[in-house]
Amino acid sequence: MKSFALPVAGAVVAIAVWWAATAVLGVRPFFLPSPPDIVAAFLAQPGYLLREAWATLTATVIGFLVAAVGGVLLAVVLTLAQSVSRATLPLLVALNSVPKVALAPLLVLWLGFGAAPKVVLVVLICFFPVVVASAAGLGSTPAELGELGRSLSASRWQQYAKIRLPWALPQVFVGLKIAISLAVIGAVVAEINQPNHGLGAVVVLSGMSFDTPLAFAAIALLALLSVGLFYAVAGLERLLLPWAKAITG
Repeated sequence: MKSFALPVAGAVVAIAVWWAATAVLGVRPFFLPSPPDIVAAFLAQPGYLLREAWATLTATVIGFLVAAVGGVLLAVVLTLAQSVSRATLPLLVALNSVPKVALAPLLVLWLGFGAAPKVVLVVLICFFPVVVASAAGLGSTPAELGELGRSLSASRWQQYAKIRLPWALPQVFVGLKIAISLAVIGAVVAEINQPNHGLGAVVVLSGMSFDTPLAFAAIALLALLSVGLFYAVAGLERLLLPWAKAITG
């Protein structure tokens, strides 16, 4: 209960300070809306905002799942074959170093309008953290556990399935939590370059119409979406790996 109450208390204090600052300094809603202005903007058209939030959520979750599965599988391949790892890792680093903002308009050109560019951009932004964290976890299996597997005549795949992958799961979830935090950013970057659906499009269009409270309402929904997805992954980790905390200290 305490772990839930402290973040909520911190959020309440931040909102109260924000509200007080806008009231004391007399900031106009056009420049910085107060929390009541943002709530009013949401209540004025909740259906529209929730529909666009669903579009962002769908692209985010699909892209994240593709990156998670593909990243873990590639990490397994990289740790199985060192030659493949040495040949592939520089390419992954180079791909990850490319600014994703620069790729967004090209993805629209290649894939057209719709959800596909958003999903691909989410995959690109999430893939590298999953691969790196998963490969680090798979490569950190204690030597004595490997010797135990060999003494039991376990095949290489059996050692991965029964020993290395379970040992690596806490590290895998580190990569997944980083990736889910970045996934929403990827979706929003794509929506800003293709402002037809999603909360990123709401921010762009409301900015063009000088409706700052509506833009902040969309931003607030994006923040809630990011926090909710992060804690969903963290909750899944606690559900699947109740023993991980005891091992990692």
